[in-house]
Amino acid sequence: MAHTPYPQSYYAASANPVPARPELQGEVQTDVCVIGAGYTGLSTALFLLENGFKVTVLEAAGVGFGASGRNGGQIVNSYSRDIDVIERSVGAQQAQLLGRMAFEGGRILRERIATYNIQCDLKDGGVFAALTSKQMGHLETQKKLWERYGHTQLELLDSKRIREVVASENYIGGLLDMSGGHIHPLNLALGEAAAVESLGGTIYEQSPALRIERGANPVVHTPHGRVKAKFLVVAGNAYLGNLVPELAAKSMPCGTQVVATEPLSDALASSLLPQGYCVEDCNYLLDYYRLTADKRLIFGGGVVYGARDPANIEALIRPNIIKAFPQLKEVKIDYAWTGNFSLTLSRLPQMGRLGDNIYYSQGCSGHGVTYTHLAGKLLAEAIRGQAERFDAFASLPHYPFPGGQVLRVPFTALGAWYYSLRDKLGF
Repeated sequence: MAHTPYPQSYYAASANPVPARPELQGEVQTDVCVIGAGYTGLSTALFLLENGFKVTVLEAAGVGFGASGRNGGQIVNSYSRDIDVIERSVGAQQAQLLGRMAFEGGRILRERIATYNIQCDLKDGGVFAALTSKQMGHLETQKKLWERYGHTQLELLDSKRIREVVASENYIGGLLDMSGGHIHPLNLALGEAAAVESLGGTIYEQSPALRIERGANPVVHTPHGRVKAKFLVVAGNAYLGNLVPELAAKSMPCGTQVVATEPLSDALASSLLPQGYCVEDCNYLLDYYRLTADKRLIFGGGVVYGARDPANIEALIRPNIIKAFPQLKEVKIDYAWTGNFSLTLSRLPQMGRLGDNIYYSQGCSGHGVTYTHLAGKLLAEAIRGQAERFDAFASLPHYPFPGGQVLRVPFTALGAWYYSLRDKLGF
């Protein structure tokens, strides 16, 4: 099979060296077959291998090819819908479980980096930036909410203090989360893949799952082979296609756009983000940005529902860069790319079982870097027979998008337009 190249992103251009991995040929038997070598699949594989399971990972392209290797690289705690939304929709015990887990993914990620010596430019500190007094009020409420669940590495930033960490006139305040931060996302995935292999796991690249035979021992078919397993974990997220129709009906692939500037001078880079924290604003369709290890500005934002690739990514993102930092009006954009993520109607992640031996997790809805690392631990716990925390997610209600697969894109885009208009008008 021809090699599927990584997108022309800054991450692909600055990736750590990796070994060639084979395509699956013939039949393999294993304890657990994992479909997808992104964060969810790699995290699951690592936890299972550490507990003595034999694990085989199937990847349609290359490790981290999807959202795991293309995202903004920001470590953001909680979920795309915060704990207060969960508290209003589920029982007290379930809300407590989900609330306590909202900050675990970031801790797992850091443990992986430390344990396996993963070189991915980890930098602590993330800022939520408020453009309006209403958004600032939300951040004040969020701080109290998170502290109620034991998360204390937080500092409210007033209008003076935020200028010390973000040199932009756009913001009236913010919230600094020192347990947030940022990484080189593709190098994190590549490092986790190396950790999987160091524990005896096998990763086959260029081996897309074409068909699943369900039963007592599920079988996954690829173009030139098949894997027979005791358990199957479906971790393809926005890149699954229609492999599992009941999952496709409950989520929608969406695209986000990211650019990387040319390297900035040390003086200019430090003037923009003096402490090197990453930033995301509080709008419904938010902007997010950070500095890389070689002083480029990574800047992303916007959502394309249905995951079409825009014709000119730079034209979409450059005005937002200039709005935040007018001094970058003439800066050169060296890289521009898109990455797909899976969106759910509730904006909460979906986790569950199909029968007794097929497990899945999908629908991070833009908060995947931390959630996927938690998801891997919960999927591994459930396969080992410890399912209380897994079931807290599995019992969340989820619904198909209105209008089915034909109308889900226009309906969702209309909703996003409405909330974006509210942001612009300050409602």
